[in-house]
Amino acid sequence: MSKLFGFAGENDFCPRGPIYTKPQEPSLFLSLGHHVDVYYPSCKRSRISAPFVFCGERFEQKKQPSIEVLPDECLFEIFRRLPGGEERSACACVSKRWLSLLSNICRDELCNRKTTALNSESVQQDVEGDGYLSRSLEGKKATDVRLAAIAVGTASRGGLGKLSIRGSSATRGVTNTGLRAIARSCPSLRALSMWNLPAIEDGGLSEIANGCHLLEKLDLSHCSSITDKSLVAIANNCPNLTDLVLESCPRIGNEGLIAVGQRCPNLKSVSIKNCPAIGDQGIAGLVSSATFVLSKVKLQGLNITDVSLAVIGHYGKAVTDLVLTSLPNVSERGFWVMGNGQGLQKLKSLTVTSCLGVTDNGLEAVARGCPNLKQFCLRKSAFLSDNGLVSFAKAAGSLESLQLEECHRITQFGFFGSLLNCGAKLKAVSLVNCFGFKDLNMDMAKPSLCQSLQSLTIRNCPGFGDSSLSLLGKLCPQLQNVELSGLQGVTDAGFLPVLESSEAGLMKVNLSGCANISDKVVSRMTQLHGWTLEVLNLDGCRMITDASLVAIAENCFLLSDLDVSKCAITDSGIQALACSSQLNLQVLSLSGCSTISDCSLPALVKLGQTLLGLNLQHCNAISSSTVDTLVERLWRCDILS
Repeated sequence: MSKLFGFAGENDFCPRGPIYTKPQEPSLFLSLGHHVDVYYPSCKRSRISAPFVFCGERFEQKKQPSIEVLPDECLFEIFRRLPGGEERSACACVSKRWLSLLSNICRDELCNRKTTALNSESVQQDVEGDGYLSRSLEGKKATDVRLAAIAVGTASRGGLGKLSIRGSSATRGVTNTGLRAIARSCPSLRALSMWNLPAIEDGGLSEIANGCHLLEKLDLSHCSSITDKSLVAIANNCPNLTDLVLESCPRIGNEGLIAVGQRCPNLKSVSIKNCPAIGDQGIAGLVSSATFVLSKVKLQGLNITDVSLAVIGHYGKAVTDLVLTSLPNVSERGFWVMGNGQGLQKLKSLTVTSCLGVTDNGLEAVARGCPNLKQFCLRKSAFLSDNGLVSFAKAAGSLESLQLEECHRITQFGFFGSLLNCGAKLKAVSLVNCFGFKDLNMDMAKPSLCQSLQSLTIRNCPGFGDSSLSLLGKLCPQLQNVELSGLQGVTDAGFLPVLESSEAGLMKVNLSGCANISDKVVSRMTQLHGWTLEVLNLDGCRMITDASLVAIAENCFLLSDLDVSKCAITDSGIQALACSSQLNLQVLSLSGCSTISDCSLPALVKLGQTLLGLNLQHCNAISSSTVDTLVERLWRCDILS
């Protein structure tokens, strides 16, 4: 018995030694059942989880079967027979290999497809305003793997409708493989935006064209490898295309634009910027083919000539918005021919920037040829004079908004002449960075009033002073919105006539940077227009003191936005605002008010009952503990400090 229960040593299979001296003899095995191949001691749990098979003097581990040994073709056949999208999404989470296979299954290759109804809660969370899912990838997140995940994941949740890809990783960026996954799994795609994707070639965009026939909006920016071949494929397969944006795509030329114009009957908007291969032939072919549907055209930084503008003037019968920027080869003749083409009868908005061809004759011709023009914006014009501006105002009888920026040949004579000769519909005038003004006294015997003008913006025009502003107030009695920014020459004497002449009541007043405006203006403003004033900006008016805040607290019950940054106000002024029982400020800016201290804490807390925004930046006398208290107590208010 001692030999039977003795232990041989450490090298035996059982830690306590063999039970039988010759375990290879089958007659000595204990009867443990037909399913047991090996004896396991019951006294201690084995650390080996896999079963072992005893064979002679060796033990062999059984190999577990794995689905990974199947080739891609077999897995593909298995995946296409999955019952629904949820099952496919679950399988896609297993590995990148499975995700890649699932993302390459087209809708028409699926077997046993079942339709699953989304409950109302899921629809509300995942389906956006236009009824389709929207996804956006930026920077390092823009990879083929993420696109494949989007393709598989959105297929069962209403379908992908909008996709935006901006930038990509330098090592794992988006390639044709990622777009192929989107094209095969997302036939409902309607809007595609791709920015800064140099690895995308014609093959990837052609896949989109072949798989996403419902595509309506296409935005390509800085895609240097895409050529006309891609646009031709889009034109042939996506007849619902309505919006096309091309920016800095050097290999896209005339052929692609012509194809889009001929084969996309629903094209409504086109924006082309900095595409050197596009010329007159492409623009002419596009506009002439989409005569009755194209409504918005934006051309910037192109090598086009007067021919393109002539075609737009003749064939742009449906164009309502036209933007022309940095067209160095377009001359005065181009604008003149465009205006006399009589095709822009529906044009409502025209914006021209940095075009040397804008002259007096060309601009007058445009005004005469566009009888329904309502908004005109002219920037960086070196040749438009006072006479040209007055002639344009006379011819544009439907004009409602006039904006002039960096037009240095325009003086006060052209400005007031355009106001006196404009139609009865002009509502807004804006002058920005126009250095041709000089503050001269202009004697006008009983001038006609501009009764329609409601909004006036004069920003950074150093020659615009008291004389011009006083005359303007007398000519425009219906002003409601006034912005006079950065006008160092404007004082109380110039702005008081504007206040006293306004009959409709001022609603928005911006005097930021007018350092010579004092409390007298604010006091008079609150007396005459406190019942209508909603927004008041006094940023940088260093002569404004607590007296202005007292006047505002007493008279401006509708005021919701007040900016007194860098003004000479103190804690007493803030206390005056807080004591007003009818003031309901929503936005208050005190940036740069160095004399406001912690003593204003109770007043700010009281004002915070209605505040949604509070700016305390550069208020050096306010401690961090006070700011922390305000942040804690005014939880509804966004505080900048």
